Amino acid sequence: MFTGIVQSLGIVWEVTDQAMTFHPNSLGELSNGDSVSVNGVCLTVKSVQGNSFSVDVMPETLNRSNLGDLISGDTVNLEEALTLNTHLGGHFLQGHIDAWGEVSRIILDGDAILITFSAPDVIIKYIVEKGFIAVDGVSLTVTGYSDDELTVSVVQYTRDNTIIGDYKIGSKVNLEVDILAKYIEKFLASR
Repeated sequence: MFTGIVQSLGIVWEVTDQAMTFHPNSLGELSNGDSVSVNGVCLTVKSVQGNSFSVDVMPETLNRSNLGDLISGDTVNLEEALTLNTHLGGHFLQGHIDAWGEVSRIILDGDAILITFSAPDVIIKYIVEKGFIAVDGVSLTVTGYSDDELTVSVVQYTRDNTIIGDYKIGSKVNLEVDILAKYIEKFLASR
């Protein structure tokens, strides 16, 4: 599990059909078998070489997330897995991407920016105002939504320390909804 508080940016070092290598700006000490969130996707470290680490990727991961679009030199959000000693500053994330969306609007709002994402119904049905959404692994608060879009407000710190600062209209993003909403839906459907 993860919190959606990005710990480091990383550079995509190498991409093959079945593996990726990343070079983090800074990150704790990773070991083989550790879980790490890359743009919100939970991946397993298969090897560590100096300041870089490699992961295996499968077709399901590449088809359901924006990882399949990455090329060498791209920047990604990185977060180590949650431990019992981890400060919980975001919300609980599994690293299981529900769908992807696209940036449809970016509007200045004082020192913050409002970013609107197009999103499919599989996402929107779980969205509530002031609820959580993970965008490329970043825990954000929803400020508004419609039948096919959701909006978040992003402060300068988050723009400076995640890939969100590089978003443009049309940027493809990974979306993960709050797991608690899914459990509540299933519970209510079974009654």
